[in-house]
Amino acid sequence: MKCVIQRVKDATVTVDEKIVGQIDHGLLVYFGVAKGDKAEYVDYVVNKISKLRMFRDENDKMNLSAFDVNAKILVVSQFTLYANLRKGNRPSYDNAEKPELAKKLYEDAVQKFKDLGFETQTGVFGAHMDVRYLNDGPVTMILEKID
Repeated sequence: MKCVIQRVKDATVTVDEKIVGQIDHGLLVYFGVAKGDKAEYVDYVVNKISKLRMFRDENDKMNLSAFDVNAKILVVSQFTLYANLRKGNRPSYDNAEKPELAKKLYEDAVQKFKDLGFETQTGVFGAHMDVRYLNDGPVTMILEKID
């Protein structure tokens, strides 16, 4: 399971020119699922993201978590995080989980963010999406859970 996490001032996801998810002041999380990822990885990833100190305190140090600042979360499915670029010029996505299994883990992650009390928005799993955001910092981190 791999997530690219960006601290944003705002972010919007549109599908067919219709806004489907939108946040201000929070985290944009691109969420990818690899073949063989387990349900328990979701707990690890969601808990880690919610506790990561990605926000600035009064001394301008990244010392505050999403919990601390009541951040909003926008989760966007992203199978291309598992692109294999080793051979040729066309990426292979053989390492990405099958859509039906990946969707379940993605939905579980979204629900866990909500259960933790975060205002959580999403894109549309499997859709072609336009994602617009204003990265704050910029602050971008990559989190990967593997055995």
